[in-house]
Amino acid sequence: MKTEHQNSLRTLQWMMAASLALPLALFLFAAATSWVSTREIADREIERALDVAHEHALKVFETIDRSLSEMNEIVRGKSDDELRAQSDRMAGRLKQLTDALPQLKSVWVFDNKGRALVNSLDLTLPDLDFSDRDYYRVHIAGDAGTFIGQSLLPRPPYQGAPFFGVSRRRVSADGSFTGVVQASVFPEYFDRFYARIGHDAGSFFALGLTDGSILARYPQLDREVRLDPKGPVGRTLSAHPAGGLVTLVSPGDNVERRIGYQQLAGYPVYVAAGLETSAIRARWLRTISYHLIFGVPATALLFLLLAFAIRRTRRLNFEAMKRREAEEALKHGQRLEALGQLTGGVAHDFNNLLTVIRSSVDLLQRPDLSPDRRARYIAAISETVNRAAKLTAQLLAFARRQTLKPEVFDVGQCVRSVSEIIGTLTGAPIEIMTHVPDEALFVDADIGQFETALINIAVNARDAMAGEGRLTIAVSAAEQVPVALALRSDGYVAISVSDTGSGIPADQFEHIFEPFYTTKEVGQGTGLGLSQVFGFAKQSGGEVVVASEVGKGSTFTLYLPRVSGDSIAPALSASEAPVVDGHGMSVLVVEDNRDVGTFATDALSELGYTTVLRPNAQEALVELARHATHYDVVFSDVVMPGMTGIELAQEIRKLYPDLPVVLTSGYSHVLAQNGTFGFELLHKPYSIEQLSRVLTKAGTWRKAQRETV
Repeated sequence: MKTEHQNSLRTLQWMMAASLALPLALFLFAAATSWVSTREIADREIERALDVAHEHALKVFETIDRSLSEMNEIVRGKSDDELRAQSDRMAGRLKQLTDALPQLKSVWVFDNKGRALVNSLDLTLPDLDFSDRDYYRVHIAGDAGTFIGQSLLPRPPYQGAPFFGVSRRRVSADGSFTGVVQASVFPEYFDRFYARIGHDAGSFFALGLTDGSILARYPQLDREVRLDPKGPVGRTLSAHPAGGLVTLVSPGDNVERRIGYQQLAGYPVYVAAGLETSAIRARWLRTISYHLIFGVPATALLFLLLAFAIRRTRRLNFEAMKRREAEEALKHGQRLEALGQLTGGVAHDFNNLLTVIRSSVDLLQRPDLSPDRRARYIAAISETVNRAAKLTAQLLAFARRQTLKPEVFDVGQCVRSVSEIIGTLTGAPIEIMTHVPDEALFVDADIGQFETALINIAVNARDAMAGEGRLTIAVSAAEQVPVALALRSDGYVAISVSDTGSGIPADQFEHIFEPFYTTKEVGQGTGLGLSQVFGFAKQSGGEVVVASEVGKGSTFTLYLPRVSGDSIAPALSASEAPVVDGHGMSVLVVEDNRDVGTFATDALSELGYTTVLRPNAQEALVELARHATHYDVVFSDVVMPGMTGIELAQEIRKLYPDLPVVLTSGYSHVLAQNGTFGFELLHKPYSIEQLSRVLTKAGTWRKAQRETV
């Protein structure tokens, strides 16, 4: 019980730990899954934003590229002087172009010296040299196609926001360099567009050149930023120039971002879109916070309930321990009382038996004793020993410790045979009636104990009827027992014994099966009869049920498990009964009690047996190792120090399969629980005739084989 309480408390403690560990594990799993999902969603959003920014930038630069082509066509074939002469008209056309494209600040046409020929501005052309500007310088050496330059500031007298140039080379009919057409583009145009589409927290957009120059950026910085080609971003672009998704720390503000980038087809320009990792993390935290809102209160409630359960269980265990201690004290007192009753009853009966034996021995020692008296005293000793053995057997039967010899027999046939004996015991005034079915009902039990149980019930009924009445014995099949026994497919056999006696008062029902409990007068019974019935029924896997009404009689019903009759052993005929004389048979006696061993060997020697005595199993095995062929049978006690008689018999069976072994014991818990393991068993106390008969039966075949050899 204490172990069960500890186990229940330990289980609650494990549950309490699990109430935290399991939700925590689930939360961690959900958090990890949510993080992956949030990252995937953020990547998809970045890719969609990148597609929008890429499509926008591509259209802007294609529009500017077409405008430059149109400008080239306008000025193609015209000399510098012609352009100067038509500057007002040309400026008007260029102004129309810039007005139509909000991303353009101005449009210029330069000669081969870097001087402005015409522009879209309404200002007078300055006498400035623009040949040092990147959008002009790149075309001097050769055709660079559509060139996109770095972010620049206007030169005085021009003012305004920064710009970057997109330019193309002017050539004459013979292909010689005649100047440059250029469009000044507002970076803030891209900044405004990125601000409109970057409505999510932590959004990022950038437009830059392949050389690391940043043309536009959202969010804006108060200083110019240029990417280091050898830095993390530069190495990433070199490894994957077409585009990709990366997590990196942005230069300029040192903010970690998840960024997607892509190059514009046909242009040395990259477009980037991204989200700050802190914004992605904030989304993730916001998602898992919903789990916490519901999970934390539920987990806390479960934890508190289990803590309360543990506290309650500890208190209940403490109270149960106190109650158990009180019950143990009560049981101890009851055991002492029962032990006192049992000891008193055993002492009373055994002292009576010992008195008879002692008196008979004293009388046998008198020198003038006549032969008749000597024979009478010897018979008294023998009878008293038998009564003592019967008393011991009844005690063991009640305790369910006797060694049974089960065999399959027909209950009805056995009852018919026993009813004749019962009729003799009860006397003529008691009418005996038996009801036995035509169908054979078989049980696997000790037939001797079964007959003894029926006789004990009948004798008890006879005394209850004061020697006159009707005793009815009925046998029937029963599917189940009206008590807590397991259901069996074969069912049970019910043997009921009913009388018309005085009945059993209600206050005596709890005591009728107790040993030495009797309501009879002194000398009328030992009080062990019904206890034998109880012990036999329990040890045979059955039950005994009593029904009684005061003044109307009692019914004792013995339930035994029913079996099939396939394994009934044939009875020995009279001609097959073994003889008593030993005829020179050789017996190895193994007995640790010197007196018992000496008595057995001396008695067997008197009957013609050749005997050798060994005090324990080890010495017996040594003897057999030297002279195993000399012995016809081994006769061994069961309870011995070291190796038991059962272990010795099993070892002999393994080493010498054809050497029979007979066991003997007054009592052995191993035999009581497990049976004889297939070996012949002789109960103590035994007579010389019983011993000789068992040994002769067991060793005859071995002796015949040895003599033949």
